[in-house]
Amino acid sequence: MTQVPATPKTRRAGIRLAAATLGPRWTFDHLAQQASELDALERRANARPVPAEDPSVVFLIPLVGRHHVDNWTEVQSRLADTIDSFRHQTSGRWSALVCGQDRPENVTFDSQVRFLPFTTPFDGNDKWAKLEQLCLALPSAGTSDGYAMPFDADDLLARGAVAEMTTRKERNGYLVTRGLITDAQSRQVGLCAPQSLLHPGRKAFWKMCGSCAAFRFDFSHSTRDAEYLAAVTSHEHRMFPYLAALAGRRLASLRQEAVMYIVNHGENFGKRRGRVGFKTRYVSRHEITDAKAHARIRADFPTV
Repeated sequence: MTQVPATPKTRRAGIRLAAATLGPRWTFDHLAQQASELDALERRANARPVPAEDPSVVFLIPLVGRHHVDNWTEVQSRLADTIDSFRHQTSGRWSALVCGQDRPENVTFDSQVRFLPFTTPFDGNDKWAKLEQLCLALPSAGTSDGYAMPFDADDLLARGAVAEMTTRKERNGYLVTRGLITDAQSRQVGLCAPQSLLHPGRKAFWKMCGSCAAFRFDFSHSTRDAEYLAAVTSHEHRMFPYLAALAGRRLASLRQEAVMYIVNHGENFGKRRGRVGFKTRYVSRHEITDAKAHARIRADFPTV
């Protein structure tokens, strides 16, 4: 599987309006074209989640293959930092699945962090094929009720994020609207948050980084949610809120700066697509300079 193109914004608006007014069945038959939209409408019609009772969070990590990078040691180190940010959570109600061709040597795999070998022959960028495998593996991950969060292998999670998700128990899942973006070379830290009159040009975190959404799943009666999540994550992350809303599962904003996105470290996926320059400029324009804010960041991200 390769990344599926995003539905144009104007068409998204029309499909959402039709689903809300004419119903998911009519929209399914007359407007929706993407497999993800059809799956979302099917979920809207047949399977609204019940309130979560005892949820946990499962992180889904597609790991780039050794043959695609210049510095495999750096990739392994970044992944280890990501896993450490999970292990430093104030709540232990989480697990992680890592999918890749090459099993990292510096990560401890156990009952909480598992490695899934990716053996499918694939030409080109296989990130979305790995995400599909991860989503379809969810029903056998040992958790029947929780939140699945696609997470890049070089991002970091704030230490209170799992606790917030599993305590609030939002019916549909969560969206990271506020987060941090760090330039690994300059060590500058910028804020990602919705723009306002006082802060024009600022961007919500989910528009910048793929580690931005935790989707509710419930396998108590069916494993169908795994297929829905595989379809949703076949797109770029800016489609996530749209598809969740189309499924009748609007994501709730997390109340903290829940994720740190580290750019310009040499092995970013964005570097391979030539998109790092915009993000380093964003960090400079929206840099956090307040000393108290930096102290809070160090407390929230103790592995930095």
